[in-house]
Amino acid sequence: MQGKMFKTYLGVLSAIFILFYATIAQAVNPSPAQIEQFKKLPRAQQEALARQYGVDLETIMGNSSKTNTNDQEVESTIGERKVLAEEELQTQEEKFKPKQEELKPFGYDIFAGEPTSFMPSESAPVPDDYIVRPGDQVQISLYGKESATVDVSIDRSGRLSIPKLAPVHVAGMSFKELKSLVSEKVSNEMIGVKAFVSLGQLRSIRVLVVGEAYKPGSYTLSSLSTVTHALFASGGVSDIASLRNIEIKRGGKIVNHFDLYDLLIKGDSSNDIILKPGDVVFIPPVGAQVSVTGAVKRPAIFELKKGESTADLLAMAGGLKANAYSEKVTVERAGNGDYKQILSFDFTKTNSGYTPQDGDVVRVSETSSAYNNAVTLIGAVTRPGEYSWHQGKRIGDIIGSLRGALLPQADLDYAILLREVDVYGNIEVYQFSLAKAVAGDSNHNLLLNARDKLIVFSRFESKAEEQDALKQLALTEEEQELQKKVKLWHLFEQRQFEEFVGTRKPLFSEEEEAELKSKQKLTDIIAARSKDEEEEIEYATFSRNQLLDKVIKKLQLQAGAGERIKLVEVNGNVRFPGVYPLAKNMAVRELITAGGGLTESAFLDKAEITRSKTGTNDDIEHITFNLQGALDGSLEENPLLLSKDSLNILTIPNWQENIKVKVEGEVTFPGQYTIRRGETIKDVIERAGGFSDFAALDAAVFTRKTIQEQERAQIERLTNELRRDLASKSFEYSQNSVKLSYDEMAMLISDLSQMPTLGRLVINLDDILADKQQLVLQDGDALYIPSKRDSISVIGEVNYATSHLYNPDTGVDAYIRLSGGTKARADEERIYVIKANGSVYIPENKGWFAVNTSHQLEPGDTIVVPMDTAHMDSLTLWSSATQIFYQLGVGIAAISGI
Repeated sequence: MQGKMFKTYLGVLSAIFILFYATIAQAVNPSPAQIEQFKKLPRAQQEALARQYGVDLETIMGNSSKTNTNDQEVESTIGERKVLAEEELQTQEEKFKPKQEELKPFGYDIFAGEPTSFMPSESAPVPDDYIVRPGDQVQISLYGKESATVDVSIDRSGRLSIPKLAPVHVAGMSFKELKSLVSEKVSNEMIGVKAFVSLGQLRSIRVLVVGEAYKPGSYTLSSLSTVTHALFASGGVSDIASLRNIEIKRGGKIVNHFDLYDLLIKGDSSNDIILKPGDVVFIPPVGAQVSVTGAVKRPAIFELKKGESTADLLAMAGGLKANAYSEKVTVERAGNGDYKQILSFDFTKTNSGYTPQDGDVVRVSETSSAYNNAVTLIGAVTRPGEYSWHQGKRIGDIIGSLRGALLPQADLDYAILLREVDVYGNIEVYQFSLAKAVAGDSNHNLLLNARDKLIVFSRFESKAEEQDALKQLALTEEEQELQKKVKLWHLFEQRQFEEFVGTRKPLFSEEEEAELKSKQKLTDIIAARSKDEEEEIEYATFSRNQLLDKVIKKLQLQAGAGERIKLVEVNGNVRFPGVYPLAKNMAVRELITAGGGLTESAFLDKAEITRSKTGTNDDIEHITFNLQGALDGSLEENPLLLSKDSLNILTIPNWQENIKVKVEGEVTFPGQYTIRRGETIKDVIERAGGFSDFAALDAAVFTRKTIQEQERAQIERLTNELRRDLASKSFEYSQNSVKLSYDEMAMLISDLSQMPTLGRLVINLDDILADKQQLVLQDGDALYIPSKRDSISVIGEVNYATSHLYNPDTGVDAYIRLSGGTKARADEERIYVIKANGSVYIPENKGWFAVNTSHQLEPGDTIVVPMDTAHMDSLTLWSSATQIFYQLGVGIAAISGI
């Protein structure tokens, strides 16, 4: 049923559309009812019907928008001005392009539209002074003895013909006079009938907009249109048009001057007169212009009329801001010669002496941001900024409450006060404790002077430590999630900006990304025990490193002859070693507090100060004292510090942090173990419960961080030498060369430089367990015990690199034949075997890289067939490079197989 109704509905709509199309074909305006019904159709049906009947849909919709009724306002047809293609900016470029304040001419932005047509609303009331002319439609409503509504138009002769009444000449009358005339005529000639008169559809007029219009030309407007309507219809004005002297000409004579500034600034539309047919709106070029910038409410470029004063100019600019420094306003004026003139005027005076001239640039500066009777509070505080100062005010009066005034990460033991000591801005530093200052301790609750600066530090140095400590602080789950999203968004914005300016490039190509994903497991295994690169520390916002940087630079700059630099240094076992300002009456205890306090490993019986009295190496002394006594406040053990003193906090003898090693694989209790200094690998194996029944002791892999660093340095050195050798050899390549190309060798070098280092130390576990050898452990050592293996691997320049089941009767050559034999570029004279424990030997007693030529193949061994370096233009380093590739690969494969 619903389907039938829907089809019926579509049929009706189709019929309406056919009728509508026929109406258009006959060049007759469609009725408003037809238009409204068509507009109610979905867009898809409108397009389908338009295609079916061969009608331009946009034309129909355009015609519908032009159809006016008395109760429907005309839609605005002013669109956005088109921007030239070369001026269009990409979204990303607009986003990251630095914003520059550009001074623009005042008033031109009101004409930001692209004109199509601009007509005043037909439903707007008609003023009484409107002059009726031929073409206007008059609606007469009769009531009384007879009731009717009559629509009549004023003909070309200017007559109004009312049915049953004699025609009357009305052209040139005002609307008020027309109403009076018609009402009186109806009352006199139709007894018992009265009339109500209104205007229906108004005539159109044609005006000419010329001069500096955006689109000059002839425009058809409503008879109610004013000068501003004509300007909007022409798209406004050009970039060099005058807004203050627009002329309206009628019959060759100027009938009015229109000043847009009166409308824009004062809201005065008295000169925005209604246009008449044939009027010409002439827009001349702009006249004298003055730029006003700085501390004014409306900075812009203003057009001046002759005789306008400074007060008029400031009124155009909206007046001065509250922070304007009007006593010295700078005016930049074009001179008669090659140079500009700089003039200064006092705008606080009624007669400042300034007369605006064409081309002047008036700059109103702001008052100084410096405070004379204020104290500045910055750092880890909840309300940083300027605070009022009066005689007798102390630090405690500024801080008030520790909980309310400080951020959770604020350091309560170390803060500094910077005080200017002369007109040059030189400073001296006072150190105090916030906790003691608020508690009222007079040694820390210092009296303040005007212009003092209080700096409050965070008790954390790195941003990561600070975020971890504050992560759960009074945050709901939703707030924590929001924090994560905000952090990720800022990171995304930063990376977008880096890519936009070209400072950030993808780390890997698409092919390299795919290869890395296939090696993800191996990467995780190696990254779990060490990092190839150390992450750069990101300092907390209010850390000592961030806030003290400018203070230290200031103290360095103010040092000179006769004035030693007021800096001291603390090294060793403090939380934040480094350089600190030498505060007033600063002793050892205060410097330790500045350094964040002592660490657990600090030696309290002895500390040392290195002092240079004259700044030369010949006059250096070392002062030894009891650190515990200095902390307790003993005057003898807490000496005052001098310029450039260096305090060294020693470490407790034989102190060690937790040394951890890892044991994995075929042991009873694999995992991480904390050891003492001097402990051996045999001791840790006993703590791990010994080996399982499946352990392959001869294939044990032992890695060490220091060896890993040596391998990385060796790889870097090797790749640099290869690059130099490759660059020199590349000039010797001929066009008929069949050897590796430069790009191929460069790719091999790149692969070599990206190889992960392992840091393997070859050990004989049987000898270690039998006490024939001893291996003392270091922090970060790792022992991997693989399970027993029953295979022999063949890698390198063979046709099919694979593994084979171990057979004690099969030799090296037989395993190579099982792998398809060697390739053409294999170096058969340099074939070697990597034993399961990492040692290497050459079969058939060749001697190169040999360890023990009497060894035979055993399960877990790897046969390596290297590449003949003759295929690579005899680069002397290629053989060493291939050995690193193979040995690292075998060691990593052994670990990943656990």
